[in-house]
Amino acid sequence: MVLMLDHNVSGISIETDNKNVKAEEFKEAILSCKHKFSKGMSLRIEWKKIQSQGVSFVYYNGEFTGDLRGRAEMLNTGIRIRNVTRKDSGTYRCEISVKSEEGQHLGEATITLTVLVAPTTPVCEVPSSAMTGTVVELSCKETEGSPPSEYQWYKNGVALLEKTGTGSARAANITYTMNKKSGTLLFNTVTKNDTGEYFCEASNGIGLSQKCSVKRMQVDDLNVSGIIAAVVFVALVMALCGLGVFYAQKKGYFAKESSSQKKTNYQSTSEKDFKHTKSFVI
Repeated sequence: MVLMLDHNVSGISIETDNKNVKAEEFKEAILSCKHKFSKGMSLRIEWKKIQSQGVSFVYYNGEFTGDLRGRAEMLNTGIRIRNVTRKDSGTYRCEISVKSEEGQHLGEATITLTVLVAPTTPVCEVPSSAMTGTVVELSCKETEGSPPSEYQWYKNGVALLEKTGTGSARAANITYTMNKKSGTLLFNTVTKNDTGEYFCEASNGIGLSQKCSVKRMQVDDLNVSGIIAAVVFVALVMALCGLGVFYAQKKGYFAKESSSQKKTNYQSTSEKDFKHTKSFVI
């Protein structure tokens, strides 16, 4: 829709109490838009939402549109949105126009609404078993929180220290690296001392923090003696097989079988030749 204006157009000053509004999900948000015109003047007020796919009307011709209808109301020239959802996040623009003897006056203010969302229960990946000396990574992630969650790992109910290289973290001789932003817990060389029950907690300052279920990781030494025994066993089996083949060849079992096969083949060929000759004579 195109707004037709008089040729004599000038700008007016529009103000807002807060250009960056933050509100928790399912609560209310107020987008203020103020002007300095007298109450008797005829104002044209429009609210729009600016999105990547274009600009859409939020308040037009005296009523709300779209999903704000029924849960938003005007506060003079501002807006109160009840029961906000994450879909309401975005950039809004208040536009006011007024006619006077001097001509048409226009003004606008832009406001960003960020809906804060509490985290959901994170998904944790913890291996049930691992061998000492190997690289092991535990992961923790949730995607609903806004702003993005930070993560804290626990072992046997005790919060793990973040490796900073100074202070108590360095004194504790930490053998892992915990990334609170990505939610990973990395052991470059896991040891038996790392055996325990692990869980992760996600929080972003909104609502309650959320935890994943406890999972146990068992770290054991590599069974070198068992591996050696298995290798020796396989070597013995192969050696016995080789001796068996050698013994059979020495006794001539393969030669006897070959002679027997040749004899059988010869008899079969002779019988065929006899039958063929007999048929020819008749």
